[in-house]
Amino acid sequence: MSPTSHTDRLVVGGFSRADGARHPHHPSSYEITDPAEADEVRAVRELGRARAAAAGEVLFTCACGDDDGTRHPTPESNRLLDPLSPDGIPARHRARWAAAAPGALREYAGALAAGAEDPAAPRGVPLSVAFAWLGAVREEPRDAAWLLAERAPMRLLAGADTAELAWAVRESDRAGLEGAVRFFAGEEFTSRHPKRRRVPDTARDLLLRHARSHRPADLAVLQRRLLRTPQDRIRRS
Repeated sequence: MSPTSHTDRLVVGGFSRADGARHPHHPSSYEITDPAEADEVRAVRELGRARAAAAGEVLFTCACGDDDGTRHPTPESNRLLDPLSPDGIPARHRARWAAAAPGALREYAGALAAGAEDPAAPRGVPLSVAFAWLGAVREEPRDAAWLLAERAPMRLLAGADTAELAWAVRESDRAGLEGAVRFFAGEEFTSRHPKRRRVPDTARDLLLRHARSHRPADLAVLQRRLLRTPQDRIRRS
């Protein structure tokens, strides 16, 4: 059973700054599931409603969900929900995600969390580490860092040569295979030219076996898009 109740689950989105500035990796909407953070959001929303009522403003309602349809921004709510606020909830989510990244990728994750649009990929990190990083991404809940959590390892893997990706599959544990199946079934791999989708049988069999047991929804995609090579010719240089 999830420790987070439905009552503590908020969906937040639509924040815009007057100056038009934005965090390049912030999702259009995200979830807040931590009870303390949910309480913070409700407190600043209640403050906004109280100030609006005291000023004689007309409160409006709609079927918008968690905030009862009333939205009255305050300096407090702006600091809390602004994706660029260093002590806001989105920044906290990104910081927790970056701190949980594999050690060799933590600096790269930190740059993305801080708002770097296109940081240099780290050198010398095995692709199996990126597979495991992707495999550790929870598909629910989708907090303010979920887009980064999927985009960051995908970005590291997308530019790699197929032969090296296949070798990394052979080096991966179960968590790595989870990420590898997600990558090979995704657009970053399947948009490649057919010659770049030819995967040696050893790696192909590992991917299909894992998908069959743990990600059956991806199995048909893998069977269709993982093209075979004449033989397994990968050699470690």
